[in-house]
Amino acid sequence: MAYSSKNVKWYLAELVEEIETEGESENVVHNNLVLIRADSPEEAYAKAMARGQELNDDYDNAEGQQVTVTFRGLSDLNPILDELEDGTEIAYEELRGLSAADIAEMVPDKATLGVFQAMEFETADSDSSRALLEEAMRIIRNAENEAQ
Repeated sequence: MAYSSKNVKWYLAELVEEIETEGESENVVHNNLVLIRADSPEEAYAKAMARGQELNDDYDNAEGQQVTVTFRGLSDLNPILDELEDGTEIAYEELRGLSAADIAEMVPDKATLGVFQAMEFETADSDSSRALLEEAMRIIRNAENEAQ
């Protein structure tokens, strides 16, 4: 997303973190979207990288396995060209040559949107619930450390 505005104050950073759990053969990778307030692209980059470093963590999960969270870098950093308010476009992706069927596949039913999935904790299996709780606790611990 190229831009020329000198009035940009907000950026959208995509932070890539890898999560490895002792005894698990597969890692988990998150691409976290984070708002960054900065007066220049260079400042936004530095702040996003610093924010990413805060993701680094080691802890034992409920099963006693060592979990290692490693910040791997930025997958993207884009300016937000408008003032932040209800309805502000944060980012976009341009796709070309899609059929009507391709477009229809991009638009899931309401019930499958992420915001509604998070409300279904009581139907999730215990391993999924435990993993979500552990991730939430890690985020809370990191937030508490930042506040100190």
